[in-house]
Amino acid sequence: MKKIPKATAKRLSIYYRCLKNFKAMGMDRVSSEQISDAVKVDSATIRRDFSYFGTLGKRGYGYEIDHLIEFFSRLLSQDQLTMVALIGVGNLGNALISYNFKQSNNVHINAAFDIDPEKVGKIHEGVPIYSMDEIVDQLEARQIDIVILAVPSHAAQSVVPQLEEAGVKGILNFSASRLNVPKDMFVQTVDLANELQTLIYYVTHH
Repeated sequence: MKKIPKATAKRLSIYYRCLKNFKAMGMDRVSSEQISDAVKVDSATIRRDFSYFGTLGKRGYGYEIDHLIEFFSRLLSQDQLTMVALIGVGNLGNALISYNFKQSNNVHINAAFDIDPEKVGKIHEGVPIYSMDEIVDQLEARQIDIVILAVPSHAAQSVVPQLEEAGVKGILNFSASRLNVPKDMFVQTVDLANELQTLIYYVTHH
Protein backbone atom coordinates (compact mmCIF):
# COMPACT_ATOMS: atom_id res chain seq x y z
CA MET A 1 0.00 0.00 0.00
CA LYS A 2 1.28 3.47 -0.88
CA LYS A 3 2.15 6.01 1.78
CA ILE A 4 -1.08 7.85 2.59
CA PRO A 5 -1.05 11.68 2.69
CA LYS A 6 -2.14 13.20 5.97
CA ALA A 7 -5.06 14.98 4.30
CA THR A 8 -6.33 11.65 2.98
CA ALA A 9 -5.96 9.98 6.38
CA LYS A 10 -8.09 12.73 7.94
CA ARG A 11 -10.92 12.02 5.51
CA LEU A 12 -11.09 8.25 6.06
CA SER A 13 -13.39 8.38 9.10
CA ILE A 14 -15.62 10.86 7.24
CA TYR A 15 -15.98 8.40 4.36
CA TYR A 16 -16.69 5.58 6.79
CA ARG A 17 -19.51 7.46 8.56
CA CYS A 18 -20.94 8.51 5.19
CA LEU A 19 -21.01 4.89 3.96
CA LYS A 20 -22.71 3.77 7.17
CA ASN A 21 -25.40 6.39 6.54
CA PHE A 22 -25.88 5.17 2.96
CA LYS A 23 -26.20 1.61 4.28
CA ALA A 24 -28.84 2.73 6.80
CA MET A 25 -30.77 4.26 3.88
CA GLY A 26 -30.92 0.84 2.24
CA MET A 27 -28.39 1.55 -0.52
CA ASP A 28 -26.23 -1.26 -1.93
CA ARG A 29 -23.80 0.69 -4.09
CA VAL A 30 -22.69 4.27 -4.44
CA SER A 31 -20.76 6.48 -6.86
CA SER A 32 -17.96 8.89 -6.01
CA GLU A 33 -20.32 11.71 -7.03
CA GLN A 34 -22.89 10.60 -4.42
CA ILE A 35 -20.20 10.42 -1.75
CA SER A 36 -19.00 13.85 -2.88
CA ASP A 37 -22.47 15.36 -2.42
CA ALA A 38 -22.69 13.89 1.07
CA VAL A 39 -19.26 14.82 2.45
CA LYS A 40 -18.57 17.98 0.40
CA VAL A 41 -15.29 16.68 -1.02
CA ASP A 42 -14.91 16.74 -4.80
CA SER A 43 -15.30 13.37 -6.51
CA ALA A 44 -11.81 13.43 -8.07
CA THR A 45 -10.28 13.74 -4.60
CA ILE A 46 -12.42 10.85 -3.34
CA ARG A 47 -11.33 8.62 -6.22
CA ARG A 48 -7.70 9.57 -5.63
CA ASP A 49 -8.04 8.86 -1.88
CA PHE A 50 -9.56 5.46 -2.59
CA SER A 51 -6.88 4.65 -5.18
CA TYR A 52 -4.22 4.55 -2.46
CA PHE A 53 -5.81 1.31 -1.26
CA GLY A 54 -6.01 -0.47 -4.61
CA THR A 55 -9.12 -1.17 -6.64
CA LEU A 56 -12.16 -0.57 -4.44
CA GLY A 57 -14.75 -0.05 -7.17
CA LYS A 58 -15.50 -0.54 -10.85
CA ARG A 59 -15.66 2.16 -13.52
CA GLY A 60 -19.26 2.74 -14.55
CA TYR A 61 -20.56 0.66 -11.65
CA GLY A 62 -19.45 2.48 -8.54
CA TYR A 63 -18.60 1.04 -5.14
CA GLU A 64 -20.22 -1.82 -3.23
CA ILE A 65 -21.20 -0.20 0.06
CA ASP A 66 -20.87 -3.39 2.15
CA HIS A 67 -17.38 -3.99 0.75
CA LEU A 68 -16.27 -0.41 1.49
CA ILE A 69 -17.72 -0.48 5.01
CA GLU A 70 -15.89 -3.73 5.74
CA PHE A 71 -12.67 -2.37 4.25
CA PHE A 72 -12.73 0.94 6.13
CA SER A 73 -13.82 -0.82 9.32
CA ARG A 74 -10.63 -2.89 9.25
CA LEU A 75 -8.52 0.06 8.16
CA LEU A 76 -9.78 2.25 11.01
CA SER A 77 -9.73 -0.62 13.54
CA GLN A 78 -13.49 -0.30 14.01
CA ASP A 79 -13.62 -4.03 14.77
CA GLN A 80 -11.58 -3.71 17.96
CA LEU A 81 -11.78 -1.61 21.11
CA THR A 82 -9.03 0.97 21.54
CA MET A 83 -8.40 2.17 25.07
CA VAL A 84 -7.07 5.71 25.42
CA ALA A 85 -6.02 7.82 28.39
CA LEU A 86 -6.87 11.42 29.22
CA ILE A 87 -4.30 13.78 30.70
CA GLY A 88 -5.83 16.82 32.36
CA VAL A 89 -9.21 16.68 34.05
CA GLY A 90 -10.17 20.36 33.83
CA ASN A 91 -13.29 21.71 32.14
CA LEU A 92 -12.41 20.23 28.75
CA GLY A 93 -11.22 16.98 30.29
CA ASN A 94 -14.44 16.60 32.26
CA ALA A 95 -16.46 17.15 29.09
CA LEU A 96 -14.42 14.54 27.24
CA ILE A 97 -14.92 12.00 30.03
CA SER A 98 -18.66 12.66 30.08
CA TYR A 99 -18.79 12.25 26.30
CA ASN A 100 -16.35 9.31 26.29
CA PHE A 101 -17.04 8.50 22.64
CA LYS A 102 -20.46 7.07 23.49
CA GLN A 103 -21.40 7.17 19.79
CA SER A 104 -18.38 5.00 18.96
CA ASN A 105 -18.04 1.31 19.68
CA ASN A 106 -14.28 1.21 19.32
CA VAL A 107 -12.80 4.00 21.47
CA HIS A 108 -13.03 4.39 25.23
CA ILE A 109 -11.25 6.57 27.81
CA ASN A 110 -9.90 3.98 30.24
CA ALA A 111 -7.96 6.18 32.66
CA ALA A 112 -7.34 9.84 33.42
CA PHE A 113 -4.48 11.75 35.05
CA ASP A 114 -4.25 15.08 36.85
CA ILE A 115 -2.05 16.99 39.30
CA ASP A 116 -4.96 18.17 41.50
CA PRO A 117 -5.02 16.10 44.72
CA GLU A 118 -8.76 16.85 45.03
CA LYS A 119 -9.37 14.90 41.82
CA VAL A 120 -6.80 12.11 42.17
CA GLY A 121 -8.19 8.87 43.54
CA LYS A 122 -11.75 9.58 42.43
CA ILE A 123 -13.80 7.93 39.71
CA HIS A 124 -15.59 10.24 37.29
CA GLU A 125 -18.21 8.75 34.95
CA GLY A 126 -16.62 5.36 35.49
CA VAL A 127 -13.10 6.61 34.68
CA PRO A 128 -10.49 6.41 37.48
CA ILE A 129 -8.30 9.49 37.96
CA TYR A 130 -4.66 8.94 38.85
CA SER A 131 -1.78 11.17 39.85
CA MET A 132 0.66 12.21 37.14
CA ASP A 133 3.32 10.34 39.15
CA GLU A 134 1.53 7.11 38.21
CA ILE A 135 1.23 7.79 34.51
CA VAL A 136 4.07 5.57 33.25
CA ASP A 137 3.08 2.56 35.36
CA GLN A 138 -0.62 2.88 34.58
CA LEU A 139 -0.20 3.37 30.83
CA GLU A 140 2.16 0.41 30.61
CA ALA A 141 -0.08 -1.81 32.74
CA ARG A 142 -3.15 -0.93 30.67
CA GLN A 143 -1.20 -1.18 27.39
CA ILE A 144 -2.43 2.25 26.34
CA ASP A 145 -0.48 3.84 23.49
CA ILE A 146 -2.80 6.73 22.60
CA VAL A 147 -3.53 9.65 24.92
CA ILE A 148 -5.65 12.79 24.83
CA LEU A 149 -3.73 15.80 26.12
CA ALA A 150 -6.01 18.43 27.65
CA VAL A 151 -3.60 20.38 29.84
CA PRO A 152 -2.68 24.09 29.74
CA SER A 153 -0.30 24.99 26.92
CA HIS A 154 2.59 25.81 29.26
CA ALA A 155 2.46 22.28 30.72
CA ALA A 156 1.98 20.27 27.54
CA GLN A 157 5.61 19.76 26.48
CA SER A 158 6.69 18.69 29.97
CA VAL A 159 4.40 15.64 29.76
CA VAL A 160 6.04 14.26 26.60
CA PRO A 161 9.03 12.53 28.29
CA GLN A 162 6.67 10.53 30.52
CA LEU A 163 4.60 9.54 27.52
CA GLU A 164 7.71 8.47 25.63
CA GLU A 165 8.83 6.37 28.60
CA ALA A 166 5.40 4.71 28.72
CA GLY A 167 5.62 3.79 25.03
CA VAL A 168 2.85 6.12 23.85
CA LYS A 169 2.63 6.28 20.06
CA GLY A 170 -0.10 8.87 19.49
CA ILE A 171 -1.25 12.13 21.11
CA LEU A 172 -4.47 14.01 20.45
CA ASN A 173 -3.32 17.43 21.57
CA PHE A 174 -5.96 19.94 22.69
CA SER A 175 -3.42 22.47 23.94
CA ALA A 176 -2.42 25.34 21.66
CA SER A 177 1.21 24.33 22.14
CA ARG A 178 3.06 22.67 19.26
CA LEU A 179 4.75 19.61 20.70
CA ASN A 180 8.26 18.35 20.02
CA VAL A 181 8.03 14.56 20.05
CA PRO A 182 10.15 11.56 18.97
CA LYS A 183 9.96 10.53 15.32
CA ASP A 184 7.90 7.43 16.11
CA MET A 185 5.25 9.40 18.03
CA PHE A 186 2.33 10.94 16.11
CA VAL A 187 0.57 14.14 17.19
CA GLN A 188 -2.82 15.40 16.03
CA THR A 189 -3.41 18.94 17.32
CA VAL A 190 -6.93 20.26 17.78
CA ASP A 191 -6.69 24.05 18.08
CA LEU A 192 -10.27 25.08 18.85
CA ALA A 193 -9.52 28.80 18.79
CA ASN A 194 -7.85 28.53 15.38
CA GLU A 195 -10.70 26.47 13.96
CA LEU A 196 -13.22 29.02 15.21
CA GLN A 197 -11.23 31.93 13.75
CA THR A 198 -11.11 30.11 10.41
CA LEU A 199 -14.87 29.62 10.53
CA ILE A 200 -15.40 33.31 11.38
CA TYR A 201 -13.26 34.27 8.37
CA TYR A 202 -15.33 32.13 5.98
CA VAL A 203 -18.62 33.39 7.40
CA THR A 204 -17.46 37.01 7.18
CA HIS A 205 -15.89 36.92 3.72
CA HIS A 206 -18.16 34.61 1.77
